[in-house]
Amino acid sequence: MVKDMTSGSVTKNILMFCLPLLLGNICQELYNMIDTAVVGQGVGLDALAAVGSTGSLSFLVIGFVLGVCSGLAIPVSQYFGAEDYGEMRKYIANSVYITVVLGGAVTVLTMIFTGDLLRIMGTPENISDQAYSYISVIFAGAYATLYYNFFAANLRAVGDSRTPLYFLIFSTALNIVGDIAFVIGLGLGVKGAAYATVLAQTISALCCLMFIFRKVKILIPHGDEWKPDGRAILRLLRYGMPMGFQFSITAVGSVILQSAVNSLGSDAVAAMTTSFKIQLLVTMPMETLGITMATYCGQNKGAGRVDRIKAGVRSCFFMEVIYCAAVGVIMACVGHYLTYLFVSDDAGRIIERVHQFLIINGSFYISLGLIFLFRNSLQGIGHSMEAMGAGLLELVGRSVVALALVPAAGFAGACFASPVAWVMADLLLIPLYIVKIRKLGAAAKSPNAA
Repeated sequence: MVKDMTSGSVTKNILMFCLPLLLGNICQELYNMIDTAVVGQGVGLDALAAVGSTGSLSFLVIGFVLGVCSGLAIPVSQYFGAEDYGEMRKYIANSVYITVVLGGAVTVLTMIFTGDLLRIMGTPENISDQAYSYISVIFAGAYATLYYNFFAANLRAVGDSRTPLYFLIFSTALNIVGDIAFVIGLGLGVKGAAYATVLAQTISALCCLMFIFRKVKILIPHGDEWKPDGRAILRLLRYGMPMGFQFSITAVGSVILQSAVNSLGSDAVAAMTTSFKIQLLVTMPMETLGITMATYCGQNKGAGRVDRIKAGVRSCFFMEVIYCAAVGVIMACVGHYLTYLFVSDDAGRIIERVHQFLIINGSFYISLGLIFLFRNSLQGIGHSMEAMGAGLLELVGRSVVALALVPAAGFAGACFASPVAWVMADLLLIPLYIVKIRKLGAAAKSPNAA
């Protein structure tokens, strides 16, 4: 169940935590991939483009929710590492209050502005109605996504990355059944795919909650621990909001890029959708290593083990570089054949563009891996606000490409948006980590350090 990562083999701790988390993230991505595959194969290319055209908008909102949940769990991992369980539960209780307000705000605001945002993005007319049908259901179910990720983040904060995996496997299977039943059986089209996803997320959230109450009672606040604490809420917001805004700032750049790609027509939208789905799957291990480092660094900071933080980052660095180099070559050579998972008869219309995307982006995967490593490590040791600056640089990079390269070079220009953003973010994150870890080490050696 719970896992203390402040002692024992550094690399083994990271890998044993990371592997279940990786499988869980693959299941999480299967939600969207299954929706895309069923829609593309069962409804058609326009329906695929409709779902894909909402990707950046979904990331803008859902990414914010995921970032906040991850940030709220950082003090939990730190107090767990320090073995201060009462304070840990107090922070969990105050996190509950934040998520209740956050979920309500997200649901109301998205219901009001989704249609306007799709129009601002220039969603092609032939897919706009289907796009709205899909994303409006996803946003209506935002509470399900929020609470699954909130419960899962707190389980991971105390070292349990396996339990969320088990529930995700079950709910992914349910999502497959739901997709087939709603999209094909009942003929609900893209809206049916969204219903299946929300239902699966809801069941995952309920399973996590029931498990915590029965098996991980160390996470359940009681008595005065439920009392609202302004100091705790402010600290939680200092962790959670920057991480949420970091996702959203990055997503704004993706929205701007999506708007530029929309102007190239539905085939370009379908090609970009398929490319991102493939890329999300193959880059998931590097992202998962990064998420692991947030918990690992948080626990070890709480325990005052700066030496283990440094050793963990070094170990993760070599794993990221080796994986990114290998998968970049594979994707550039054969990744485009995965297009046939999403599109059948019309694959020939987009496969050349998918190949071009994977060659360009695969050449820069090492830059992306370093973002995941250093950003999450900084967040784990308490520097979420500073790490948010990387999101601003990614926004600038994607926006410049969308506004300058896409009109001039078309789809080829759009393929350079992410690589430019990744390199710009690394220019901040790597020096920032070096400075902060040196200061943390110096503070730990000081006789006056707390």
